[in-house]
Amino acid sequence: MPEFFKVVTPQDAHARFARAYTPRPRGTERVPLDDAYTRVLARDVVAAEDLPEFDKATVDGYAVRAADTAGASDTVPLSLAIAGEVLMGEPPTFAVGPGQVARIPTGGMLPGGADAVIMVEQARAPDSMTVEVKVRAAPGENVIRRAEDVSRGEVVLRQGTRLRPQDVGLLAGIGVVDVEVFLRPRVGLLATGDEVIPPERHPSTGQVRDINTYSIAALVRQEGGVARFFGIVPDDREVLLRTLQEARAATDLVLVSGGSSVGTKDAVGWAINALGQPGVIVHGISIKPGKPTILAVVAGTPIIGLPGHPVSGMVIFDVFVRPVLRGLAGRTPPRVFGRVVRAKLGARVPSAGGREDHIRVALEERDGAVWATPLLGKSGIITTMTRADGLIVIPPGREGVERGAEVDVELFEP
Repeated sequence: MPEFFKVVTPQDAHARFARAYTPRPRGTERVPLDDAYTRVLARDVVAAEDLPEFDKATVDGYAVRAADTAGASDTVPLSLAIAGEVLMGEPPTFAVGPGQVARIPTGGMLPGGADAVIMVEQARAPDSMTVEVKVRAAPGENVIRRAEDVSRGEVVLRQGTRLRPQDVGLLAGIGVVDVEVFLRPRVGLLATGDEVIPPERHPSTGQVRDINTYSIAALVRQEGGVARFFGIVPDDREVLLRTLQEARAATDLVLVSGGSSVGTKDAVGWAINALGQPGVIVHGISIKPGKPTILAVVAGTPIIGLPGHPVSGMVIFDVFVRPVLRGLAGRTPPRVFGRVVRAKLGARVPSAGGREDHIRVALEERDGAVWATPLLGKSGIITTMTRADGLIVIPPGREGVERGAEVDVELFEP
């Protein structure tokens, strides 16, 4: 058990927590395709058929034998005979022979003998039996070949993929009507403090509305978790202990808002250690905002004590809670492409050298360049988050960043 509030670096905090706890999904279930969006695949999906299952046209026009169009041009069109017309949803009952074409709609099945499609505007039909082709076609032009999209037996989506709209569409295209997914992580949320009241109440002097429960619950849902509220716990150690025990027994991860600093009433660390082993792993991290963060494990359940200030809680969620939730959801590490924007810093940002600073910034385009304007403010000012597009991270040992410097902006999750 560590000494309370013995500050460690974020890297050390991650390492210590990882040695004590590895997040894993608790099980799987099958869901219909229309409920699969944002769920995480528990098994690879293997195509049972080709996509498409036949060669088909990508444009309205004429199916041709490419070799027959050699020499065709706008000034010297080539006359070919119409062998028939392809109907949507029906296989052709004829083939295209030498010197012939077939009328075909977008998505229509290529008749036998044809290996290319000429767009309708690149040809002219002087009568019902003849077409004058004005371009030379290459084999495969304006055609999607059988299995060009997906081949039978191909792994189309891997275990650990969080399904996007395009993934759901692909599953429909290969006839998958339900998928096995990991169960959603259950996350217990509780706020602490005699001064904290529900949002529907008007605060009297010295009271504050509960912001953290709702902002953190939204972040949990953003990651595919199921948030369960355990209420606002007063500054009473025994009540806190009972509530933590209830939350730990009912969920896969417990997030406690407030009560993690070193004041006489801040009892979260005590309550966690009273619950069981190994208890508190880390208490105090050299990060701003979020220094009084607690990382703990009790009987296999992770418990994270978030600072009471709203901005601190959201930053710590991003740095420490999000990876745990993704592990509990069975999600493979997401690619970072598209989440980081390179920008010029709009104003100098000071930083204390011994900590990792997370600075909120708003992005704007000026003179063809992207600029990141720092939104400086105390961690209790939530509008610095609502006005921000993302964060820049200043590592320990660096005393600020000058105006105009190139910085990486880590965008908030959409």
